[in-house]
Amino acid sequence: MNRLPASLRRFLVTGTGAVVTRAVGSWIARSPAAPKLERINHSGTPVSLSEGPAVAVGASAASALGARTPTHAAAALVAGLGSGAVGLYDDTADIAETPPPKGLAGHLRALAAGHATGGSVKLAGLGLVGLAAATLIDSDRDSGGESRARRVTTTLLGAGVIAGTANLINLFDLRPGRALKLVSSIAGPISTKNDTAGGVAAGTLGAAGAALPDDLEERTMLGDCGANALGALVGLSWTARSGVGKRAALLAGVAALTLASEKVSFTKVIAHTPVLREVDELGRRGGA
Repeated sequence: MNRLPASLRRFLVTGTGAVVTRAVGSWIARSPAAPKLERINHSGTPVSLSEGPAVAVGASAASALGARTPTHAAAALVAGLGSGAVGLYDDTADIAETPPPKGLAGHLRALAAGHATGGSVKLAGLGLVGLAAATLIDSDRDSGGESRARRVTTTLLGAGVIAGTANLINLFDLRPGRALKLVSSIAGPISTKNDTAGGVAAGTLGAAGAALPDDLEERTMLGDCGANALGALVGLSWTARSGVGKRAALLAGVAALTLASEKVSFTKVIAHTPVLREVDELGRRGGA
């Protein structure tokens, strides 16, 4: 695979992400589990969470295919499938809670009261997944004579970027197509790079593109499973191309946006910003 021309390799990886995502989504839709994945979205429309597992599998498989070493392929599988799994747990764990906890603060308050919500379990799981994926992606990194403390710090920052981005993308998954457009806008430019980061981004881009039509038509939705998986892979692609300084800056940005979401509605900000509103509504059923 690595001996193929870069453009052909990107095409194959992106195509794999799209094909696997559609195939897995179709299989889930026909499976006995399909009725259990039915939900009502923000507009009262019945949608299926089948998109989430399909995207998680498709993006992870294609990202592993696009990685440059077996260890990096393992990092992609851990990031995508691990984050998707804990997201799927959260998608199903808090159904009986009325109302379910909202936001980071809500889950932390519930945890402080002695109640481990699906969200709090998911956050812990994302942290472990991020650490495992960052450790794998850094395992053959040229440390350039760095001290052990600096290497550990670099990996911990990478873990934070992967886990934090997984959670952040989920915060944007509040309207049809929004999270997928955001992921595509980030993964697209990175996918042109001829390295592991580019391969992971190409696989992520293919899966996101395959899911977008049904998401915009409100037939399916990402849920925590799909949003977490795509976000973790975006975070992994960033991590694969960065050292301690860039990872620190990325983590600071992700943390700032996450904390801002507790006080500011991203949906309202987008609605009151003409350019963002136009992009957000592009292709959506009814333009709303």
